[in-house]
Amino acid sequence: MVCIIKGSVSKEMKFLVDHMLGKLAKYLRFMGYDVFYPPHNMDDDEIIRIAESEERKIITRDKELAKRANGFYVKSEDYREQLKIVAKKFNLRMRKDMFLSRCSVCNEPLVKVPKEEIRGKVPEYVYETHDKFYMCPKCHRIYWYGTHTERIEKEIRKILKEGEKDEN
Repeated sequence: MVCIIKGSVSKEMKFLVDHMLGKLAKYLRFMGYDVFYPPHNMDDDEIIRIAESEERKIITRDKELAKRANGFYVKSEDYREQLKIVAKKFNLRMRKDMFLSRCSVCNEPLVKVPKEEIRGKVPEYVYETHDKFYMCPKCHRIYWYGTHTERIEKEIRKILKEGEKDEN
């Protein structure tokens, strides 16, 4: 179970983020972006095929893959720096209508579920103190808005603000 909230799923930019950038993939999903995160054993040809067929922008730490696929190479190993760089490159913004609208694990758009349906599936305190719940239709994780999501939003906003300062 993860504490999270809804949003509307973006029909905008889609990404394929390679296995060396897992935390970046998760943070882009927090922001509501559609991010395919391939298994570590997927070969470059298949990654390129998927990205082309699904019109996804490849973000990678693999220089050769970036060259072959006209992808975006990210040098940094720090996810905060990666997010700052990627947000600047692709002009990504923090939008309330997209924030936390996807499952951070499997990328599916979240759906609102009636509170009664999740009784016994979340801690009793959470059930008693929250009214809105969302579920991933694929992996069935349950999400709700709480202090964890507030910290995520605050961290992303801070990272993006720092990126804006770097532009000046």
